[in-house]
Amino acid sequence: MNAGTNPPAAASRPWVVLIGPPGSGKSTVGAELARRRGMHLRDTDAAIEADQSRSIGDIFVDNGEGAFRDLERAEVLAALSAHSGVLALGGGAVMTAEVAEALRDPRYRDAVVFLDVGIADAASRVGFDVSRPLLVVNPRASWNRLMNARRATYEQLASVHVDTAGRSVDDIADEIERRTTPSPTGEPG
Repeated sequence: MNAGTNPPAAASRPWVVLIGPPGSGKSTVGAELARRRGMHLRDTDAAIEADQSRSIGDIFVDNGEGAFRDLERAEVLAALSAHSGVLALGGGAVMTAEVAEALRDPRYRDAVVFLDVGIADAASRVGFDVSRPLLVVNPRASWNRLMNARRATYEQLASVHVDTAGRSVDDIADEIERRTTPSPTGEPG
């Protein structure tokens, strides 16, 4: 796929696309939803790490944020066009114009779920360490700055908003199942 292009029309689309800040539970909740529905989870951060044979932190250090965002954009657009299960996006993916544009497409619009969380819950879930390259220096202030910059985009793109603070994975997954629609094929993805 050429960089900057929208995904081609597909017969199916992800059942849900989870977006939100680091620590909101995208990977964990995504895994539970996939398990419940007998689907595959495609976590774009994990896919990039596997494809590149190195961590996202190493990509940031070795190649810079721009190089990572290019890899992320390509991975997300490919996943939107080919994956029919549960899709978990990295926290900053929605800030790339092509990704945001793709998520606004009617094919995906009702599948986008914003997992919201406050800093206390996010910190206890993921910690703020070197695996989170944008949070290494003054993690709490950095997380708040990122969330302030991204919140409006998360809210604009999502058809479902779920607050995950203080909630169990099962409770969050139950709410998402209640509030989302099946895939366009009528099957659970």
